[in-house]
Amino acid sequence: MTDDADSTTPALQRSLKERHMRMIALGGVIGAGLFVGSGVVIQATGPAAVLSFALTGIVVVMVMRMLGEMAAAFPAVGGFYEYNRLALGEFAGFMTGWMYWYFWIIVVAFEAVAGTKLLVGWFGATLPSVQPWHYTLGLTSLFTVVNLLSVRSWGEAEYWFASIKVAAIAIFLLIGLAVVFGLWHGVPGGFSLLTANGGFMPKGIGPVLTGAVAATGFYFGSEIVTVAAAESAEPERAIARATQSVVSRVLVFYVGSIFLVVCIVPWNTEAMATPYVSVLDALHVPYAGTAMGIVILTAVLSCLNSGVFASSRMMMALARRGDAPRFFARLDGRGVPVAAILASMTFAFVAVFMNYLSPDTVFKFLVDSYGTVAIFVYILIAFAELGLRRRLERECPERLRVRMWAFPYLTVLAIVMMFAVLGAMAFIPAQQKPLLFGVISAAAMASGYGLFRRGRAG
Repeated sequence: MTDDADSTTPALQRSLKERHMRMIALGGVIGAGLFVGSGVVIQATGPAAVLSFALTGIVVVMVMRMLGEMAAAFPAVGGFYEYNRLALGEFAGFMTGWMYWYFWIIVVAFEAVAGTKLLVGWFGATLPSVQPWHYTLGLTSLFTVVNLLSVRSWGEAEYWFASIKVAAIAIFLLIGLAVVFGLWHGVPGGFSLLTANGGFMPKGIGPVLTGAVAATGFYFGSEIVTVAAAESAEPERAIARATQSVVSRVLVFYVGSIFLVVCIVPWNTEAMATPYVSVLDALHVPYAGTAMGIVILTAVLSCLNSGVFASSRMMMALARRGDAPRFFARLDGRGVPVAAILASMTFAFVAVFMNYLSPDTVFKFLVDSYGTVAIFVYILIAFAELGLRRRLERECPERLRVRMWAFPYLTVLAIVMMFAVLGAMAFIPAQQKPLLFGVISAAAMASGYGLFRRGRAG
């Protein structure tokens, strides 16, 4: 097996340090969905929402381990785009790259709109002349500039954003543990709310599975660390440590914090729409809403920053293999893919514009489709690891610095579980449109494969 993926990246600046990589991996999985979207799952499921997040988290942990194995062996531009191309062929690589690019473009647009809503809520009354689209344009432009400066500027921004998110969750976990063990003054503590108000699973197993499907999108983002590996000073070591750290902490941050939420606040209250704020309010923590609003804005900004990076690097990787126009692969003197960044952000601006022009049709289609597309990407990653691992064992076993657990059994289990998620979506009314729109989006991208093949041949 040749290391052609690595040989394609001589001009990139390897300025990301291990501390950047570790926080990129941790921060990538802590998005605004955890702080806000988790409330929807809890209200629909009850305390058993813990199981929903645990089931999805187990799948994500296994996929991250697979990615860690492949990234430590081949730290490449585009990460798993290259792995899927090597293991599954050109078409699989093409689809992986374009679907992942599409996913992050929509995330950038969605998070820019979410950030705008927060800023309008804070400053709308004092700055009435500033229109919502001004905030949206400002946010996307800001992080476009950050990414244009250098990969180091992106890494530093993401490091501090991730640090704030991780610190916020850590503080929340400490407070929550103090409450449930009766150490918080004026609060009785205990675990009685786990079975009160209808029991642990008040609505049955069905909503638990539905919640697992809904929670899938909350976990995406930690895989960015494998895309960033090619711009790390010590890619093999950094990737190995970063993926290992995220494995345990993903479950602690998500499953642990959700568990504490349902232990402290009744699941069937209206306040559960904002679960973390509701917990702090119940404990009479001053300025809880403001503090959590800042944390949520930080999560939004982090996703925006990551989205610009991930989409541009994937575009660059596609261009280097002839799966996108070649000029998107060009780097400036600082090792920054300027054309790829500007092209990706142009499409993101278009998606944002659709929110104001056609929020209930075009933009809704984009938002409904991107989560399903992300699941497709994870399935392809798992199949790639299944094939690439055997090649590594046969041709260059010394590269297996990180190994998937219980290979191939857990890899196969992860594949089965992800197909089960897609199957469940077909029978859950609320998930049928996202599934359909995701399939349509993937089919549209597949139709472009022949065009690029002909162009490459020409």
